[in-house]
Amino acid sequence: MVKSRISARRRSLLIGATALLAPAVLVACGAHGTPLAAGDAAQHSAASPSASTSTSATTGGSGTSSVAARPTPSEGPSSPFATPSQDPTTPSRTATPSAPGTAPATPSAPGTASKPAGGQQSHAPATHVLSHTASGGRTVALTFDDGPGPATGQVLDLLAKYDAKATFCEIGDNAKANPAAVKRIVAEGHRLCDHTVDHPQPMHTQSHQQQVAEIADAKAEILNAAGGDAQITWWRAPGGDFTAENEKIGADQGMKSLGWSVDPRDWSRPGVQSIVTTVQQNLRPGGVVLMHDGGGDRAQTVAALKQLLPWLVAQGYTFDFPQS
Repeated sequence: MVKSRISARRRSLLIGATALLAPAVLVACGAHGTPLAAGDAAQHSAASPSASTSTSATTGGSGTSSVAARPTPSEGPSSPFATPSQDPTTPSRTATPSAPGTAPATPSAPGTASKPAGGQQSHAPATHVLSHTASGGRTVALTFDDGPGPATGQVLDLLAKYDAKATFCEIGDNAKANPAAVKRIVAEGHRLCDHTVDHPQPMHTQSHQQQVAEIADAKAEILNAAGGDAQITWWRAPGGDFTAENEKIGADQGMKSLGWSVDPRDWSRPGVQSIVTTVQQNLRPGGVVLMHDGGGDRAQTVAALKQLLPWLVAQGYTFDFPQS
């Protein structure tokens, strides 16, 4: 009887000890399928799309959305197309994220525009947009968009004062309405650039035939206004909205896509000093500067140019045209 009571007591003690030791063993060793550290909670959240996207994507919180916005051709004021040059009355281009689970579009080969099934337009990015001077070194290419306009004559007067050459990216309808200004641009040794018939934005949403008409008809209008043996080497998409498709359309017309490397956003009239400072801080040798002689009140641009031209000369820059 004694032996029997001792065995029962031992069994009771062993069972109690096992119950106390089991959680400690599981924590130390990790049960199968159980997270071992607090940091694994983050890993679990990352594996759940709803946990990582709902707040930041819709409220602008500090989290990062899992759907990346479609990039524009640049990321900073000193690189091409950082902030598309748009008329303030034109709505900004909005990024369209890919559907969940789909792979990002693959850019077309240089000079081609892919055509998705169903007749939809291709928005693959352009691959040969120029943003450097022809000669390189300590040179700068000044470019002026949206003219000819009321400020074109003032811009030409200032350029002549400093023996500076520039490229004028003209709206076809404006050139047609003001052929005298176009002829003066050519006569004074500047170059012409096609900036479409009437500056449609966003251009990539237009049909293929509409884009062809915008580019080809503008070239014809500008050349007709210029007369003589004028040539157009480049075209520039409104707002920098270059795609593989419209790049090829321009190439078919014998023109290369012209971008920029410095955009002071003078079209938005941010103030003369803002325009001057942006150019001075972001210009690098061989850069292409975007400004405007048309499309609105360009008094700030003219005033800024009065400061920038002597500054460029003092900095040892010479004036060049873009790559061609």
